[in-house]
Amino acid sequence: MKPVSVNTIQKYKNENKKITALTAYDYSTAKYIDEAGIDIILVGDSLAMVALGHENTLSITVDEMMIFTKAVTKAVKNSFVVVDMPFMSYQTDKKTAIENAGRFIKESGAKAVKLEGGSPYITDIVEHCVNIGIPVLAHLGFTPQFLNTIGGYNIQGKNAENTQKILTEALKLEKAGAFGLVLEMVPEECAKVITENLKIPTIGIGAGRYCSGQILVCDDILGKYSDFTPKFARKYADMASLIKNAANDYKNDVVEKNFPSENEVFFINKEEKEKLDKIKCK
Repeated sequence: MKPVSVNTIQKYKNENKKITALTAYDYSTAKYIDEAGIDIILVGDSLAMVALGHENTLSITVDEMMIFTKAVTKAVKNSFVVVDMPFMSYQTDKKTAIENAGRFIKESGAKAVKLEGGSPYITDIVEHCVNIGIPVLAHLGFTPQFLNTIGGYNIQGKNAENTQKILTEALKLEKAGAFGLVLEMVPEECAKVITENLKIPTIGIGAGRYCSGQILVCDDILGKYSDFTPKFARKYADMASLIKNAANDYKNDVVEKNFPSENEVFFINKEEKEKLDKIKCK
């Protein structure tokens, strides 16, 4: 299988072939997702919640994101790895934004970065990144890093006026060179209009059936993160029960002296055993 690139992703959009994307935060999960043939793996700042236990995504740092991204890129052979630029890693000034974006590409092995928002400042950052060789995945609709200014986990683009605003920002991000756009928590009809008016692909998360592709958090589809489940997240497995049952079975085997068994321990040879039997406490 040929590794996925920005050209592959655009080709899928042009051919009306759906793009698949999932998050991953560790080596083994990324390895299996890559082997499954998922097009894009996002090292999302959602790991702040599902892996580190924070209440939202705002507290994760560049250095923490770097650790998880390095683990993911070591596992991936074909998927296109994108990393979220965490909150305040690109919002303060252009110089800091470019330096942090460059670090992720140079040090972590990611192929692209993702930025939230569509303000003139963000659009300028996107354009500068692309001009120096850093692919950018844009993100509009519900943008978790703007949680406090948006006023909560609210659906965006719920009318024609707001949809026009998102589309206008999306077109500017496209012109700036973004290779794709994540649309989060946008009504299906609005996401359809935005998708049809863009040349670049849209990747939907809670944005309906008409986006160019779909992305979900891996811990949601695996049923591993149970603090809350978004309406749009379909559960394909029940890892929470699997982990709890396995841990419970292990505990019972240890308590009942059924683990370890004779086949799960190491032995010394007969000669050393005879010497061992002569050892006495002094």
